[in-house]
Amino acid sequence: MILLPCDVTVENGAFEWRWDIAEPSTKGHPRSPLSFHVAEQLAGAPLSNGLAAIKFNSFWTIELEEGWSLFATHPVNRDDLPFRLVTGVVDSDHFQDAGINFPAIWTDQGFSGVLAKGTPIAQCFPVPRAAPELVFESFDAVRKASYEKTVADVLAEPGVYRKQFRVKRAR
Repeated sequence: MILLPCDVTVENGAFEWRWDIAEPSTKGHPRSPLSFHVAEQLAGAPLSNGLAAIKFNSFWTIELEEGWSLFATHPVNRDDLPFRLVTGVVDSDHFQDAGINFPAIWTDQGFSGVLAKGTPIAQCFPVPRAAPELVFESFDAVRKASYEKTVADVLAEPGVYRKQFRVKRAR
């Protein structure tokens, strides 16, 4: 999850922030949490609204193993945010020496308020570039019986998936 590094106040379509960040020692490194893309860069895209897109600047580099890309999308289940991240893929096994910036469409033109430090702006997943080999088969008698039993178990009582199938994760 990529988080907003500071509070950003939005009022009447204007963005403002106060962020006491040291002068970067690296030439070209951003000091502002966001910048903008001209509207023409997204012309014809389904999300385009004819306005400039905001661009959340990144203060991290992301390095993945050879053959892997970074899939960046709008934070899952966060339809409450006044923007919509433009989903994209970055080959972060090769592009790893600079921060990845995340463009977004501002969807709530009437929004006034504060996007608080820590607000999720992008959710990222590593994905292999090589397509997996998929196998498609018809059910045989054994798979048919297994399917019918699993569905019957799930419908018989709550929590079957959680108790019998979900893998426990370290927290």
